[in-house]
This record gives sequence, C-alpha cells and structure tokens, in this order.
Amino acid sequence: MPRDKSIKSILIIGSGPIIIGQACEFDYSGSQASRSLREEGIEVTLINSNPATIMTDSVTADNIYLKPLTKKSIIQILEKHKIDAVLPTMGGQTALNLAIDCDKAGIWEKYKVRMIGVNVDAINTTEDRELFRLKMKELNVGVCKGEIAKSYLRGKEIAQEIGFPLVIRPSFTLGGSGGGFVEDEKDFDNALNHGLNKSPVHEVLVEQSVLGWKEYELELLRDNIGNVIIICSIENFDAMGIHTGDSITVAPAMTLPDTVYQEMRNLAIKMMNGIGDFAGGCNVQFAVNQSTGEVRVIEVNPRVSRSSALASKATGYPIARMAAKIAVGYTLDELPNPITGEGTTAAFEPTLDYCVVKIPRWPFD
Repeated sequence: MPRDKSIKSILIIGSGPIIIGQACEFDYSGSQASRSLREEGIEVTLINSNPATIMTDSVTADNIYLKPLTKKSIIQILEKHKIDAVLPTMGGQTALNLAIDCDKAGIWEKYKVRMIGVNVDAINTTEDRELFRLKMKELNVGVCKGEIAKSYLRGKEIAQEIGFPLVIRPSFTLGGSGGGFVEDEKDFDNALNHGLNKSPVHEVLVEQSVLGWKEYELELLRDNIGNVIIICSIENFDAMGIHTGDSITVAPAMTLPDTVYQEMRNLAIKMMNGIGDFAGGCNVQFAVNQSTGEVRVIEVNPRVSRSSALASKATGYPIARMAAKIAVGYTLDELPNPITGEGTTAAFEPTLDYCVVKIPRWPFD
C-alpha cells in the first residue's frame, strides 16, 4: 500500500453551525473521515464550532477543539500540535474558505502543513465564477452564457447584454446563499445588490437562466494515480430553480438516457482532471434540456458535498471514508471494495438495483 508515511497527524476542519437549509451531512463526513484516518494510526485533530455534532464527541478524534472557525483558532492549534497535513474537504464550503484564507495568510507554509484531498488551484478555479467559466471554455465543456460583475454598474451592463431571464451566482458562498433567478428587469436591482453583499469577495456571476431544465449530479472519487470512479448519479425531482439541498432527490437517476449519462460521465472526469491534480472526492451538477438533449455544467465542488452523504447511504459506498484513505496516498485499485469486502477493489463502481429517495424535512417545532 502506498500510504504516505510522512503524514503522522492531520487537522480536519468542520463546517460550523448547522442552520435551516444546511443539514448535518458534513458531520457525517467529518466523523467518517476521522475514523478512517485513525485506523491508519494517524493522529487526528479536529476543529468545529458546533458542539451539537457527533464529530465533536471525544471518541471521534484524538484532539477536539470547539473553537470559532477562524485563522486565529487554526494558529492556536498549530502552535500546540505538530500537524503534518490539513484535510479541508469534509467541512463544506466553510472549511474550504478557511483553508484558502490560511493559505493566503501564509499560515500553512509557516507551520509546514500541506493540504490534502484538494489543492488551492482547484478551490480557486471552482469557487471563483470567472476562473471556472474560463476553465470550462478551455476544456470545451458547455456552460451557460454569463460574465462576472464586481460592481452594481457592471452587473447592470451584463444583464442588458445577455437579456432576461437571468440567474445570479455569488462567489464563495455556501448552499447557493445570495443567489437566485430573476425573471423580470424590475426585480434585478435588488437581486444584484443582495448577491454582491452576500459574496465575501463582492463578486457575482450574472448568467443566462436554465430555469426548468432537469438537474442531475454525479459523485466522483479520484486517487493520486488518476483512477476516477463515478459512485452514483442523482436526479433532482424538482427542475432547475430549487436548490439541491431543498429538493427531493433520487439515486440513481431515473429519466436519464444512457447516451446523456455517458456524456455527463466523460465531462465530469474531464473537469475533475482539468481543475487540479489532487486525490479526493468531487461533486458535479448538470442541467439538461430535455427537449434538445443539451447539457450544461452548473458547478463543480472539489470536496465531499451534501449529496455525497446521500450517495454513500444509497450505494453503501462510504465516500468520505474512502476519500480520506486516498488523500493520504492509497490508490483505489489497492483498497478492498467497501461494499463487497473481498473479490473486488474500491475502483469498482457500485451498481444500484434499487432506488433511494431523499425528501427534505423541515422540523420547525
């Protein structure tokens, strides 16, 4: 097994508070990853600001810090513990943003901590809407027509150029926060200002709307020698316009022709290989025009996502657990298949002969 023996201690960054519209899937992935790494004899240090999680139970990790998810907290941990690597892909967008902040501040470099499971280029490419759009054009992958606005006036100009309906997508936000569809020009000003204010970098992508198109997702895993597998396809019961986290979703996809699935599969692998050279999990979202068969990429998350938890439970393939293994150097073809246990390797894609449905629940009581 090619595990990287130089990694003896890892810091896992959690996702912070769980709020309405953001479920507990990152707690699931963080707990799974911690157990997976400790099996390898690696010391796991974990930071999360939410005490009401499984991952912050004393049995989950070697060192647990209930601290704000800030650079200051990270520095305090690195001063106290010798950390070899940081795994930021288990804590959603919050963890990725914090990892980027620490990288920009030179914290990882100062304390000789390397990032595993993802790299800075991949995070920047997928979260910066303009970099993402340019990278997709470079890879010849279809995206919606749109441009970046860093100011109110530029946003207005782009809207006039593209025409309505439009969608506004703020950069570096969790769960589509601050984004939305705009059908009429009279609603655009408020939506644009809201999106700019929600983005931590005051930046939004203004693009053509695909409201009403079918929405699909693919969950991928890639190791450090280039093996890529599709764990699961997921279909959103609601069309484009309802966030995946709020939609009923079905695994595997029910109404997807095999030709379109194969096209999406090839595109997903091309995109994952194109955004950066890292071993870890990835979630890709597509919009498909059922009338024409046209496929558009909506976004790529270079991390374990909320859909990854659904895919794990649907297939029995523990994505976060395996993502942690490959992040420390194992390859998929050398790990035992977590579903069959023997006979095949983890590089075999799961087959579903049943369907799993996720229905959101809103426990306001």
